[in-house]
Amino acid sequence: MTKVIYDEIAMKRALTRITYEIIENNKGVDDLVLVGIKTRGIFLAERIAARIEKLEGARIPVNELDISVYRDDRDNAFPAAAQQVSEFKNDVTDKNVILVDDVLFTGRTIRAALDGIMDQGRPHQVRLAVLVDRGHRQLPIRADFVGKNIPTAWDEKVAVYMNEVDGQDRIELE
Repeated sequence: MTKVIYDEIAMKRALTRITYEIIENNKGVDDLVLVGIKTRGIFLAERIAARIEKLEGARIPVNELDISVYRDDRDNAFPAAAQQVSEFKNDVTDKNVILVDDVLFTGRTIRAALDGIMDQGRPHQVRLAVLVDRGHRQLPIRADFVGKNIPTAWDEKVAVYMNEVDGQDRIELE
């Protein structure tokens, strides 16, 4: 059975709230860089950057991060091309980095992303923004900015659909 948790309007509100919290927590947008985790985290980071630009009049740099090579819980049988670490377009050294992802679950993706960020430079600080926190952490990781906490059973799935990939915005619990 599938249950719609967030529709397009609710997702938009959650991202707007996260954006305001990022600006407030950072005391503006100076030295701010967003890093989106491939795939949906990149689109969420771009949406947050667009909202910040609308609110603050400043374009915030967005980097894309593929964490495949940094995973500790998946088979390393990726093709050689996927094993290559791509350089960020924007420097993160001494910056306030907001790491952006769609769903926070065990924490392993975020651990891998932190390794990926550190390979690119040494940020002043790294904070985490997620659209959904579903619990079940295996590592001591928590989000600083959360769109929605959704308590789930271990075997349930949270599916995030985004216009950029799926042609629609919504979140479902399956």
